[in-house]
Amino acid sequence: MNKVISKILSQPIDNQEVISLVESESAGAVAVFIGTVRNQNLAKKVVRLEYEAYEAMAVKKMNEIAEAAHLRWHTEKIAIYHRVGSLAIGEVAVVVAVSTKHRRESFEACQYIIDTLKEVVPIWKKEIYEDGQVWLAAHP
Repeated sequence: MNKVISKILSQPIDNQEVISLVESESAGAVAVFIGTVRNQNLAKKVVRLEYEAYEAMAVKKMNEIAEAAHLRWHTEKIAIYHRVGSLAIGEVAVVVAVSTKHRRESFEACQYIIDTLKEVVPIWKKEIYEDGQVWLAAHP
């Protein structure tokens, strides 16, 4: 595989940094997914989110997902950054960037990576509401 960068960060994610990591003169496409904290869920007003991760295992799983995407879509480069800690409404929680020779592969690989990340990577999310809090499964 060409290049994969996976990180768990406790500081804000620089979207442009993640995108620049996957740029390549041999790639004709870069697809990017940016997940942000929204202000409502389950018909409740969300005040903030808190993410926790088993960092060593999370990075290992993110790299495995990237390798699987590379084998299927022949990616050029992949970058996956996920935030942990307390995040306010509007903050970026996750960025996935993928470069490939063609757009279709780039879109498909990017979607596969974020969907699989939410299913298998040991990152947990707690939603804090005005009237309580709850730990949520990635895919309820």
